[in-house]
Amino acid sequence: MSGEGISTLAHRMINDVLRTSRRRFLTQVGAAGLGIGVPVSMTMAQETQRSFVGDGKEISLGEKLARFATSLRYEDLPEDVIRIAKRTILDTLGCAFGGYSAGPSKIAMKLASDVNSKQPGTILLSGIKTSPELAVFANGVMIRYLDFNDAYVSQMNGAGHPSDTIAALLTAGELSQRSGRDLITATVLAYEVYCKIGDVFDYLGHGVDHTTVTGMGAVVGAGKLVGLTPEEMVHAIGITVGGNTATRQGRADTLSNWKAYAAADACRKAIFSVQLAGNGMTGPSNVFEGRYGFFKVMSRKPVAPPQLGEPFGIRRCFTKRFPLGQFSQTVAQAAVEARSYFKSPDEILEVNIHASRSAIKIMADGPDKWRPQTHETADHSIPYSAGLALMYGKIDPDYYEDPYLHDARRSSSDPVCARRYVSNITADISRTR
Repeated sequence: MSGEGISTLAHRMINDVLRTSRRRFLTQVGAAGLGIGVPVSMTMAQETQRSFVGDGKEISLGEKLARFATSLRYEDLPEDVIRIAKRTILDTLGCAFGGYSAGPSKIAMKLASDVNSKQPGTILLSGIKTSPELAVFANGVMIRYLDFNDAYVSQMNGAGHPSDTIAALLTAGELSQRSGRDLITATVLAYEVYCKIGDVFDYLGHGVDHTTVTGMGAVVGAGKLVGLTPEEMVHAIGITVGGNTATRQGRADTLSNWKAYAAADACRKAIFSVQLAGNGMTGPSNVFEGRYGFFKVMSRKPVAPPQLGEPFGIRRCFTKRFPLGQFSQTVAQAAVEARSYFKSPDEILEVNIHASRSAIKIMADGPDKWRPQTHETADHSIPYSAGLALMYGKIDPDYYEDPYLHDARRSSSDPVCARRYVSNITADISRTR
């Protein structure tokens, strides 16, 4: 990832993914030495924090994010952070490859293919040229569809996928002909905004969908790549935050295609906000802490300012082993390991699962999660995921579709115990995350 254009770079990576499996690809990349970084200069957090407080004037969070974004350099990033960012980008492209042929991806690409633009963005794999926002949307749907891209659990026990922001970054970098190093820097930046805001704002507890925070990270990272000034960046943030808040209903009850679309839509709006601000459009001031600002309206109480820079938030994200929701990862792993002790799943009499309250709230909170009827609900169901692992000894994306989804062997007349092998899921107060 040197001076190569981002569009060319992304397509070269995709071609590599086409020739090998996602996980094997990551292993080969690591062995090839892509993890080599650069010497670390003075900590960016120290420089930025001083510039914020040194003038004695309290600034808004939008201004703080803009100053941090426009002053962050590749040379400021620690070697391990650079390595993680590279791995994350590659993993995200692998997820896009996996989600390319999905129904929602086809819908997004069909819509995008009907639109031309003088400054187009490219849809991954297909090579379709379309408007920047529709390119971001289509790429975002592909990245998210399999629920295989990375995950983050915040200090407020919120959950989400910071790599969703990369959809906006790829197009922003393509439009501005940025390098691989620029993309890495913007990726770390987008993650920083996503993770650190998630650490201070309890969006899950207030019914706000994590894709709202996705848009915040995406607009800052994309704004960095297109070269917005600090003032323009503040306006772009204001436009995004002031006009784009999603509720968690998209992840409650029976889940729809919107589960894959929501983050893509947040990134679509983010790139549009960047374009508007870059052309002189102004946005709401004090969009976080104003009288009717985001924090005032959504939390009804003060929110501590996020601490940007070291330790970088991207370090606390993790790559998934299974294509399912993050709170099911350890459950699925335990079930896969337990399956080896039985010749047949019919030998299993009862399964009891202890999980955090957040895990139950998100992935086992009602009959829809115990008897999922859609792909999107199934990959966000702890009992379904555990049942799959116990039946087949593994989890494959095809298992979220028919004939597996409505396999009579996993059915029960009791809606409270709709998975044959999972008897009970209880909250363990010792597990907070």
